[in-house]
Amino acid sequence: MPRTDPTDNGGLFIGRRPGTAPVKYRAIPQRGTHRRQILVSWMAVALLVAMVFVCLLFFGPIPVAWLWIASRVQYAFDTITLAIFVGFLGMLLTLLLGLRVLRRLDLTWILVRRAAGVDQREGVMSRVFAYSAALAAILFFGWLILIAGPGSTLAPGQ
Repeated sequence: MPRTDPTDNGGLFIGRRPGTAPVKYRAIPQRGTHRRQILVSWMAVALLVAMVFVCLLFFGPIPVAWLWIASRVQYAFDTITLAIFVGFLGMLLTLLLGLRVLRRLDLTWILVRRAAGVDQREGVMSRVFAYSAALAAILFFGWLILIAGPGSTLAPGQ
């Protein structure tokens, strides 16, 4: 019988690449004592807060920091091409590093939730990233329209 289920063969009909098989958990985790469940639940919340913090760094501080570094490169070498290259390359590498950190936090969050006795099989990285992106977009458009954009010129007395 051919293996044609996309979840079984990585979405292709030619078999899986090494290391891409679905994770198979042994059994439903055992619930610990009440004290341990509370401690591990707080650890999971702390990891979730750290994931939100890392996601919010993607939409403000990291790009602004690399714009500042690019401006310093442009001032020092008097070439805009090098500044743009350094800014984009640095931002790209920093964002990729941030995604690796976010993935590691997500895997740790899954393990901590399983240690708390929850049958956690999937992470929350994609949801946290999506909500952070939506929040960043709302804040940006609010800033653009109300503070920096045409909203500031519509105020009386200007």
